[in-house]
Amino acid sequence: MTAVRYEIDNGVAWLTIDRPEARNALNQAVRDGLHDGVARFNGDDEAKVLVLTGAGDRAFCAGGDLKEMADTTLRVPPPDFVPQFGRTVEVPKPTIAAVNGVAYAGGFLLAQMCDLCIAADTARFAITEVKVGRGAPWAAPLPWLIPPRIAMQILLTGDPIMAHRAYEVGLINEVVAPGELAATAQALGERIAANAPLSVRAAKRTAYLAAHHPLSDAYEQAERIWEPVYLSEDAQEGPAAFRDKRTPRWKAR
Repeated sequence: MTAVRYEIDNGVAWLTIDRPEARNALNQAVRDGLHDGVARFNGDDEAKVLVLTGAGDRAFCAGGDLKEMADTTLRVPPPDFVPQFGRTVEVPKPTIAAVNGVAYAGGFLLAQMCDLCIAADTARFAITEVKVGRGAPWAAPLPWLIPPRIAMQILLTGDPIMAHRAYEVGLINEVVAPGELAATAQALGERIAANAPLSVRAAKRTAYLAAHHPLSDAYEQAERIWEPVYLSEDAQEGPAAFRDKRTPRWKAR
């Protein structure tokens, strides 16, 4: 049995933490599986979008394995303790978190780092580190994703928020019934995968520019990001397909 499964469905790669008996907690096997799965996705030309989820209906990921932490007397986890998209590992293609249950601590990290997030209406989100004397340096981007006062409340109290509240504050994109989560995430992934791949990757990079640069610099960076897209074969294929009333045949060049 592997702790993390990698599967592809119509251009959408599914990376599933498969440790439901431990609420998909991040032990060594899961962490290694996530690193390997992300590397596989990055090198997989068939996979256009990644969906990250957890097995079962109780937990997306309950965070670090506290029993393992106690046994190993873990002190300061390195930044690459788990893969952090855009921080410790670059993932140029889009990523979606499909949150099927609790997303606590390191599970919150995994949901936060994905580009998009869909949650079952039974899902709960929390940064619980203050309750166990641990830390959350990875939460630094949170006030960029949601209002700073909401981020402060989540960080200071460690209290969970339900999926509908997470949707209200902009942490997640959509809330669905548990039985609809996989199909909704798959459909979203397929809609993205059907688009011009160079444009999709450039769009993802553009969306993050304002988090790193003043607006004037962000515009300049965006022009550099998009110029190769305009000059690509796909930029001619899109209008030609529209003219000829056919589906575009993207070449990613």
